[in-house]
Amino acid sequence: MKKLSIIIVNYNVCYFLEQTLISVRKAIKNIEVEIVVVDNNSVDNSAEMIRTKFPQVILIENKKNVGFSKANNQGIKIATGEYILLLNPDTVIEEDTLTKCCKFLDERPDAGGLGVKMLDGKGNFLPESKRGLPSPMVAFYKIFGLSKLFPKSKVFGRYHLGYLDQDQIHQVEILSGACMFLRKSVLNKTGLLDEDYFMYGEDIDLSYRIIKAGYKNYYFPETRIIHYKGESTKKTSVNYVFVFYKAMIIFARKHFSSGNAGMFSFLINAAIYLRALMTILGNIAKQSLLPLLDMSFIYGGMYFLKTYWEENHKWVPGKYPPEYMQLAVPVYIFIWLSSIFFSGGYDKPVRISRIVLGAAIGSFVISALSNFLDAYRFSKALIILGGVWTIFAVVLIRFIIHFIKYKNINLEKGKKKRIVLIGSGKESHRVIGLLNEINYNVEILGYLSTDPKEEKSEMHLGNIEQIKEIIEIYNADEVIFCSKDTPANHMIEWMTRIDSRILEYKMVPDETNYIIGSNSKDKQGDFYTLNIELNIIQKNNIRNKRVLDLLIGFSFLLLYPVLMWVAKNPLKFLKNILRVLSGEYSWVGFTNQDQINLPKIRKGIISPVSYIHDKNLDAGTIHRLNMLYAKDYNLYTDIELIFRSLKYLG
Repeated sequence: MKKLSIIIVNYNVCYFLEQTLISVRKAIKNIEVEIVVVDNNSVDNSAEMIRTKFPQVILIENKKNVGFSKANNQGIKIATGEYILLLNPDTVIEEDTLTKCCKFLDERPDAGGLGVKMLDGKGNFLPESKRGLPSPMVAFYKIFGLSKLFPKSKVFGRYHLGYLDQDQIHQVEILSGACMFLRKSVLNKTGLLDEDYFMYGEDIDLSYRIIKAGYKNYYFPETRIIHYKGESTKKTSVNYVFVFYKAMIIFARKHFSSGNAGMFSFLINAAIYLRALMTILGNIAKQSLLPLLDMSFIYGGMYFLKTYWEENHKWVPGKYPPEYMQLAVPVYIFIWLSSIFFSGGYDKPVRISRIVLGAAIGSFVISALSNFLDAYRFSKALIILGGVWTIFAVVLIRFIIHFIKYKNINLEKGKKKRIVLIGSGKESHRVIGLLNEINYNVEILGYLSTDPKEEKSEMHLGNIEQIKEIIEIYNADEVIFCSKDTPANHMIEWMTRIDSRILEYKMVPDETNYIIGSNSKDKQGDFYTLNIELNIIQKNNIRNKRVLDLLIGFSFLLLYPVLMWVAKNPLKFLKNILRVLSGEYSWVGFTNQDQINLPKIRKGIISPVSYIHDKNLDAGTIHRLNMLYAKDYNLYTDIELIFRSLKYLG
C-alpha cells in the first residue's frame, strides 16, 4: 500500500501538465507515492508526452471527455494510497508540499480533507484556498458583490472566509479541488465525487459530505502551490457562468431543504442571466470600441469632404440629398472597415500595409457597386477621397492609442518586455540563445545566478538575493525562472516578495523549449514555444483561410455541373463542398491531425501530400511536409494544393 496516490485529470493542457509532473517528481522524498493521470481525450498529445517522459505514471486514456468528477473517480478507484491528492494539471507544488501535508494528516486523525495556500501565476493569494459553505445568504452576498465590498466581514465575507488569516491553519468548510488532500478511509464512508457535476461544484459537494460524516476540513498554509487558473474554461466566458452556477443549483437541490433550495435556485438563476448579460455586453463593448472609433472618425471626415465638395467644386449642381450621409456613407464605412478587417487591419501587431490594402479593396468594391445602383450613384471623387481619409483616420487612431500605451510611434512593435532570467549560467544561456533565435519582442537584460559562487559572465547580473535591486535598477517587466536550477519553494517565495503589479512571471520547465505562465487569475494561462513560428496559426491566416474556403466552396457549388465530371467521386465531392461551407472541414488540412507538435486546425478534404503519387511515404516525411505547410502557410499554398488535387476533392 502506498502512502499517497496523486490523481491528475488532464484535458488539453500538455505543457502545463508536464510542469506539474516535474514539480511532483521533485516533491517525492522518502514517501511512497503513485501518480495517476486520467486524460479526457486530449488532442494535444498529452498522452504521448506522458508515455515518453514519465513512464512511471499510471495513464488512463478516455475515449471522450467524461468530465472532472468521473475522471477523478476512475483514478481513485485504482489508487492504493492511504491518502489521495486531487491535483489540477496547471499547478506547481513546492518540494515539501507532499511530506508536510501527509505529516499533518498523520497527526490529525479527525482530518478528512486538507487544502493548501494557493497563489496565481503572479504570486497573488487565491481566496478560494479557503471557503465557507455557500448557503443561500452566503450565495446572495457573493452574487451581489457584498462579499467583495466587505471581504473581512464575518457576515458578508463568509464565501472566501476573508476574516481568517491566510497565513494560519484553520478549520474550514470547503476545500478547492485544484489541490485537495483526502483520507482514503473517509472516501470509503462518504463515497466518491458526485458525477452529476461535470465541472465545478464537485469539490464543494465532497467537502460538505466529509463534514457531515463527522470529519473536519483544514486549510494548511505552511506549504504553497501555484495554480494557473482557467485552463479548462475561460473565466470571462458565458459558458463558464452557466456551468459554474448550474453546479451550485445541483448542490442546493441535493443538500438544502426544499424551501432553501428554491430560494438558492432563484438567486443562482438570477445571477446566471445577470452575469451572462454583463459578460456578453462587456465582450461586445471591448470588441466594438476600436471599430466605433474608426466609424466616428471616418463619418466626420466624410461630412467635411461632402460639405467642402458642395461649396467649392464647380461640377456639383447643389447640395447632396440627405440619403448621402444617412445611407450611402454608412454603407461605405461598413464596406471599408469590413475590407480592412479581412485584410488583417485589426490584427496585432498593426501593419499599415494591411490597412491600405483593405481600404483600397473597399474603395474598389464601393465604386463597382455604385455603377449598378443609379439611385445611389454619387461622386466617384468622394469615394476615392473617402478611401484616402479612411486610411489616414484608421492609422491616426492606432498611432494615438499606441503612443498612449507604449510612448513610441513604432506601430508594429509594442513596448519591449525587459526580461531577467533566474537559473544557472548554463541553463540561462541556453534559454537566452533560444530567445535570440526567434522574433519575440523582448529585451533580455541578463540572468541572476542561483549559485552565489558562480563565476561572472557577460550576461550575469548578480545572484538571486539581489533580485529586488536588479529589477528596480533595470526596470524589468518579467522574470523567467529556469525551474531546473530553481526549487519551486524559492520561486514562490520570490514571487510573493515582489509587487505583482509591476512584474510578470514565467517558468521554463527542465530543459524544455517552451515557457509557461499566467498573468491573471481570471484568464487562461499561456505558454510560448521557443521553436519555430507557425504561420498557419496566425490570426489573419486563420481568418483568411476560412474566407478562402467559403469563396472556393461557393464557386465549386456554382460550377458543380461542370466540375462533377472532373471529380473521381461526384457525390462525395458535393458532400465535401457542403462540409466545407458548414465549417466542419477545410479544403486543406494535415495528413494526420494527431501527429505531435501540430497545431489544431480543421480537418482537411485534402492534405499537403494528396497530389503526390507515391502514397508509401514514411511517418517522418509526412510529418516534415505537415510542418512545412504549417510554417510557411499562405493563401496561395491552399489555392495551389486545391487545384493540383482537383480530382481528389471527392
